[in-house]
Amino acid sequence: MALAKINTVAIVGGTHGNEFSGIYLERRYRQQPELMQRSSFSCKTLFANPQAHEANRRYLHSDLNRQFKTVDLADPTLTNYEQSRAKVINAELGPKGAAKTDFIIDLHNTTSNMGPCLILTQAGPLYNQLAAYVKLKMPKAVISRDEDHFAQDDHALLCTVGTYGVIVEVGPQPQSVLRQDVLEEMHEMTQHILDFIELSNLGKLPELPKKVEAFRYLHSIKLPMSSSGERLGMVHRNIQDRDYLPIMPGQPLFTLFDGSEICYDGEQVVYPTFINEAAYYDNNLAMSLNEKVWIELN
Repeated sequence: MALAKINTVAIVGGTHGNEFSGIYLERRYRQQPELMQRSSFSCKTLFANPQAHEANRRYLHSDLNRQFKTVDLADPTLTNYEQSRAKVINAELGPKGAAKTDFIIDLHNTTSNMGPCLILTQAGPLYNQLAAYVKLKMPKAVISRDEDHFAQDDHALLCTVGTYGVIVEVGPQPQSVLRQDVLEEMHEMTQHILDFIELSNLGKLPELPKKVEAFRYLHSIKLPMSSSGERLGMVHRNIQDRDYLPIMPGQPLFTLFDGSEICYDGEQVVYPTFINEAAYYDNNLAMSLNEKVWIELN
């Protein structure tokens, strides 16, 4: 099946100002454009949230990566720094729904032990073949189907401004820190995505696996809290750092400070991600739960 030709690509770093791998990789590509250029498309970079990076914070007023719903981009009353910045980015890379950018790669770090993850926010043949190609070239990569059932207009993520868009999410890496292994995995996955676009444009994709393991977001769960909003416990040590490994019904999820445990009361096996993500602690989120699914190529 022939895929749509991709003519314009943007690599975005620094959507969150304290996620350093994407910031430094964007800088590297800007300084060494030969690393991102291919014969069949043009590619540029964008530093999304420079003021948050200067302040060494995730964001100044609002999470930039939650400002890109079509209705919010059109709302003139949303004027704080990140809301305004989203409108600028939409004008430069979009506009959403009629974008001048065919494909956006948004670079992110997590403090969780998730390894190199390719997050797909939409469904379709191009995404399916991209997932298969990345998994073929980088077997340790994890494929995440993050709410890909939502309509593009309803997605709030920056990468949905493009006609196509993905997130490269790599961890574990503390906020405001660089790790060589994480930066190298981010670079490797980004290169595979660029190679895929090139080979797809030229009709030279290799034989791809017909079935690819992936994980689809179900819901997030919070830390145990008292009625007054005080934390009562923490993620169980047998869950910590075990992103994408199965949680069985009845398995302990949390250890309370009084020594007791809270167990998973669901009926299906689930797979946790963003375990103890530092950026989500202000919302007391403990982890996201996912189901295992399969991407099948026609």
